[in-house]
Amino acid sequence: MNFDFYNGELLLVDKPYKWSSFQAVNKIKYLIKNHSSLLINEQKIKPKIGHAGTLDPLATGLLLVCTGKKTKLINEFMGLEKEYTGTFFIGATTPCFDLEKPIDKTFNTAHITSELILNTSKQFTGSLKQVPPIFSAVMVNGRRAYEIAREGGTTELKERDVVISDFEITNISFPLVNFKIVCSKGTYIRSIARDFGLALNSGAHLTELRRTRIGHYLVTDAMPPTAF
Repeated sequence: MNFDFYNGELLLVDKPYKWSSFQAVNKIKYLIKNHSSLLINEQKIKPKIGHAGTLDPLATGLLLVCTGKKTKLINEFMGLEKEYTGTFFIGATTPCFDLEKPIDKTFNTAHITSELILNTSKQFTGSLKQVPPIFSAVMVNGRRAYEIAREGGTTELKERDVVISDFEITNISFPLVNFKIVCSKGTYIRSIARDFGLALNSGAHLTELRRTRIGHYLVTDAMPPTAF
């Protein structure tokens, strides 16, 4: 493939499991740095590069990476609707709401039926208030919230408005519940796992997450960060 990284490319990247978004961008930056430089006034100019929306290290899927002049469009891309698929574990919680930390509490699940799960999912569509996880990239006094959390600190994050336009339960193999969610910018699926468990009068955490779509861009059209 022929890319013009300096004048601008929008790269559809399929982020691997346990890679941070920062690592994925850095890998692409390393791969393009030699053949993408322009010589201006006898100095090599490297193309700018950045991503339009972070994915957690334990999540996989679509990451939009912009280079060169396309980096001016990052905020526009970040505002696009997102689609995710994944799995909740019902009956236990973790401090980070996913598998980054071990289970810290278990809950009764004897009262939970498939009908209750399906009915509860209907509560999670429309305009909602959501508190981000403490293990998140939200900025708190100039620092990422996850940096504070990993040092053992605590902080209260403000709730935010999000929109869940679709929440579909695709399979129930209790205690695992598979789902598809279509949502607005800034929605934390890990927070939905926490809130879903609470709504079931139990607990829950996220065990798998994949971003399958951003706007009209599909993960099926994406490539791993090593392919550029």
